[in-house]
Amino acid sequence: MVIAARRSPIGEAGGVLRNIPVDRLAAAVLRAVLEDGEGITASGSGAHPAAGEARGTSVGGDAIPVDDVVLGNVLGPGGNTARVAALLAGLGHDVPGMTVDRQCASGLSAITTAAALIRAGAGDWYLAGGAESPSTAPWRAWRPRSAAEPPRFYSRAPFAPPEIGDPEMGPAADLVAAEAGISRQRQDAFAARSHARAVAAQADGRFDAEVVEVDGITTDQRPRRNFTSERLARFRPAFTADGTATAANSCGISDGAAAVLMTTETNRRRLGVPGLRLAGWQTSGVDPNRLGLGAVPAMRALLARHAPDVVEFNEAFAGQALACLDAAGVDDRIASPDGGAIALGHPWGASGAVLVVRLFSRMVRAGGPRTGLAALSSGGGLGVATVWERAD
Repeated sequence: MVIAARRSPIGEAGGVLRNIPVDRLAAAVLRAVLEDGEGITASGSGAHPAAGEARGTSVGGDAIPVDDVVLGNVLGPGGNTARVAALLAGLGHDVPGMTVDRQCASGLSAITTAAALIRAGAGDWYLAGGAESPSTAPWRAWRPRSAAEPPRFYSRAPFAPPEIGDPEMGPAADLVAAEAGISRQRQDAFAARSHARAVAAQADGRFDAEVVEVDGITTDQRPRRNFTSERLARFRPAFTADGTATAANSCGISDGAAAVLMTTETNRRRLGVPGLRLAGWQTSGVDPNRLGLGAVPAMRALLARHAPDVVEFNEAFAGQALACLDAAGVDDRIASPDGGAIALGHPWGASGAVLVVRLFSRMVRAGGPRTGLAALSSGGGLGVATVWERAD
């Protein structure tokens, strides 16, 4: 049961959050979401504090005895980012931490892991989510095979054995879009709509209550005004000569963090606060050469049992996202109603948690739809999908 949810602003790599390491980015969000929760427990009003209102003062104290912190991260320095962030957030030496890596699905997998631990009776209170800082991530290099060789730098770890196929994301997105028959025009229109929705959401203040100020930054950096289909049509293919994925209809590499406070249904009822109940989750795997379709089997399994009112699907590439939504039978017009990763950015390890924060804002803070789906595909041909219900 999620009773509080927050995220950082999302900045482009090398942009407004470029000097903040991943553990400090995560710590800022952990502190904020825990203070939200402690404000709820202290007031006993059943209401969620608005951004800027007074909240609990006992971070990590007796008000909420956090059992564990579970965070997704892909490209960090190692050393258990969740534990380091928990200590930086002031949670106390007795609060452990666990870092999850399921590539882009890491943040959502961290949340489902925390839910599973609660259901298993391992604890009552968990902070879960994800964080990513490509701007500060260390360089990676393979060890030289001899003293005469220099180290071989690489940008990402292998996601599948080379004999099976482990393509780069962009060419794989072009392949998926071509096989699904997703036209360049449809991709550009989808991307333009994502930016238009995000710009409108910013203007209407729909992100304000969920975004944590970090280093004086309170606004997502990437959404573009006047990003029309006609303007996007001028961009050239970015990954393959005859491809349809461009820099404009693809997500940006981004810095960001997101986290939720999870507890038992019994605690939620005792507090009298609304929340998001995890009604089901599914993981799946597909051919790594078509990694962008990783979420499709998981989505189909859940949609056979649930009919969500709203969908948050991670828009890594417009063609890939449309191929997934089409294959799962989801109307792309209901997906990411306030804009998705093409407009907001894709902080890999955090992106799945960002989807849940967005559902929380729409379903709980705004008292909107009763059921929602959050799903995304990830490297290696993996997918995670979740269905959430609003609990009043």
